[in-house]
Amino acid sequence: MADLGELVQRLERVLGPAGGEPVALEGGITNHNFRVRFGDRECVLRLPGKDTGLLGIDREAELLAAQEAARLGIAPPLVASGAGYLVTEYLQAGPIDPARLRAAPESAALALRAFHDSGLQLPARFWVPDLLDQYARIVHEKGRTLPDGFAQARALTGQIAAALPLRDPAPCHDDLLPSNVLARHREPGRALLVDWEYAGMGHRMFDLGNLAVNNGFDEPAEERLLEAYLGETPRAGHRAALALMRIMSDAREGAWGVVQSAVSELEFDFDGYARHHFSRLSHAARDPRLQEWLDGATA
Repeated sequence: MADLGELVQRLERVLGPAGGEPVALEGGITNHNFRVRFGDRECVLRLPGKDTGLLGIDREAELLAAQEAARLGIAPPLVASGAGYLVTEYLQAGPIDPARLRAAPESAALALRAFHDSGLQLPARFWVPDLLDQYARIVHEKGRTLPDGFAQARALTGQIAAALPLRDPAPCHDDLLPSNVLARHREPGRALLVDWEYAGMGHRMFDLGNLAVNNGFDEPAEERLLEAYLGETPRAGHRAALALMRIMSDAREGAWGVVQSAVSELEFDFDGYARHHFSRLSHAARDPRLQEWLDGATA
């Protein structure tokens, strides 16, 4: 990670004098965020954590995605960037209340559709079966053993990839945790998407499944999400695809926890994180509708 004090001094020459010491912001497992005032503008200075490239993060793709999302008005304006850092405008905002997001997911759906349809070409590819293979190699190289849930995750992602192949990649966010779906305090229902470090060319339905499973969507909320995204009443194949991509999302999150446990120096229960997501995946795999979803999924 870049030296914070030295970086702030460099940025002052471009953005204006810093108003006080940088203040660390909560959250962020693979990066470090600080609130800093440069001149008359409140900013967020974002520094990547150690060895994040092992997780499938491409910093060039992150920058391009953040720029495009800002242009589309679905992310904070980008103020500056350089090797090892991003500076965005600080927003008076916070995560959308989960109940509000489930009741009215239309804004998030339209933000994702705008980004997916933007035509942006990213230098990174995001496809969960590939990520799981990469993560497994890293864990073995670190002398660690893969947990039982990892094998089931790989098997299921293989089945899902066969049903929903990555034929027409679109630029995707790929990390729609509750903390990454924000709303300004004055616009509590309008979604803004932050933390684009996993952005890559991927499957647009993964973003929808990722948003749904990470934010506790039930079937009525999923129906609203799909209808807003598609601009029409969802068909059975769309519902099946969303259900499968919820499983794909948990496979990714569980595997991510496993590899983080092997490489990260942060004090965080990555093993517990992995168990949680593998357990939810295992539960979904026992759903009697699974084969029906695999047979009928439509991208």
